[in-house]
Amino acid sequence: MLEVEAKFAVPDPREVRARLNRQGVRMAVRRQERDVYYNAPHRDFGKTDEALRVRYDDTGVTVTYKGPKVRVGNAKAREEFNLAVASGETLEAIISRLGFRRTAGVSKVREFYELGDVTVTLDDVEGLGTFIEIEILTEEGKEDAADRIGVIAKELGVDGPPIYTSYLEMLLSKR
Repeated sequence: MLEVEAKFAVPDPREVRARLNRQGVRMAVRRQERDVYYNAPHRDFGKTDEALRVRYDDTGVTVTYKGPKVRVGNAKAREEFNLAVASGETLEAIISRLGFRRTAGVSKVREFYELGDVTVTLDDVEGLGTFIEIEILTEEGKEDAADRIGVIAKELGVDGPPIYTSYLEMLLSKR
């Protein structure tokens, strides 16, 4: 699966919420997420632009692999694989014993809004601030998805340059 998304800083999330409400879009769910990122023993994910993440949230635990980012217009695309696991602690013990090293953690509160096949999230990220992500999962057609994301961003009044770095990269750069 290919994830195509654009991320923007949001100085005032109330305005984005108001625009979503005017379009008849209501929040689907709000949840706390805690992400733990790992680096591989055989290559540096910081250099290869990959990610291995264990996510803890209200629905359970998911392990995610993300491939290198590719720019598509004002969005980015990357391959993504997700797998639900029964025990995050057990998974973390296994990957640690395989030589993977814990890199950092990211904590955020996310509000999810669904617009058909488009997911909009308002993210309050600990230590970074508030952001909006507009995402489409697709098998192909990443250029079409990027164009649609741009239209939605304008409709929501999102301006400013898109942010191509991940929350992990942003937090690591603050160190």
